[in-house]
Amino acid sequence: MSEPLLQAVDLSCERDDRVLFRDLSVSIVPGTLTRVEGPNGSGKTTLLRILAGLHDGYTGRILWRGQPRGGMRDQFLRNLLYIGHRPGVKPLLTPLENLRALLAGRHRHPDGVLRQALDGCGLAGFHDVPSQHLSAGQQRRVALARLLISDEPLWILDEAFTAIDFQGVDSLERLLGQRVASGGAVVVTTHHPLALAGMQRVELGQPS
Repeated sequence: MSEPLLQAVDLSCERDDRVLFRDLSVSIVPGTLTRVEGPNGSGKTTLLRILAGLHDGYTGRILWRGQPRGGMRDQFLRNLLYIGHRPGVKPLLTPLENLRALLAGRHRHPDGVLRQALDGCGLAGFHDVPSQHLSAGQQRRVALARLLISDEPLWILDEAFTAIDFQGVDSLERLLGQRVASGGAVVVTTHHPLALAGMQRVELGQPS
């Protein structure tokens, strides 16, 4: 088996004097999809934010390629694509402008490539429409367009299937399957009944 990209070791987290999870360990290995499951309020988003380096209210260790992540933060962030529960789309910008902004400082792609990514997410004809006029599902697709041009080995996706229609769900399932098959590692939360071959589950319980 491949060496883990990311490891959480004996991870514990409290919020508002409640224990969300305790002594949680998980290894994220290339070529796998990890689904984080649990009821609302169990800490799924918090766990993803900890894994993505966006939340430091925890105890335990996070390792990147076997080394403490703290000393390798820049390398870690260059190899991570994180899409949160909120799509991060600015309403006054068009999908093309939003995608350009979301990739700023990381990737430089010609507008033709960005347009193709938007088309691939079902946004043909909407490239230059202010995003405030798009539906919630279309705004989610703007954020997801990054997946079509991402080369980061680790994807962390919080409720990626939210607000998209059946066609979008089917396309996203295929994309995640292809990503895993090509050696990428994906961590996802979703209420969608996602089941891919070799998927590992991390189950969080009710907070205490």
